[in-house]
Amino acid sequence: MTEALAREELGKFRAQIDEVDGLILSLLNRRAKIAEQIGDIKRAAGLPVVELSRESAVVENMAARNQGPLTDFSVAEIYRAIMLEMRRIQEVRAAQVAKGNES
Repeated sequence: MTEALAREELGKFRAQIDEVDGLILSLLNRRAKIAEQIGDIKRAAGLPVVELSRESAVVENMAARNQGPLTDFSVAEIYRAIMLEMRRIQEVRAAQVAKGNES
């Protein structure tokens, strides 16, 4: 394969990755909006933001659904990072509501 052909092929695959990344970002923002709503309900009911059993269940469920090529470990790490950020979003929103700056 020539360098020019390789660069052309790489460009095609990178365009696909860019498209998938856009979809992932859109879904993460959708998930974040849902997490905000969950946080609102938890706050109204006096429930804690952190539910470790729920987070563990999500990680286990996603690892069980994994069909590769990501390893189950990778899936678990990705979901732990996602849930950490969702928890942070809930905490920030709770602080904003406490200060009267709900948005």
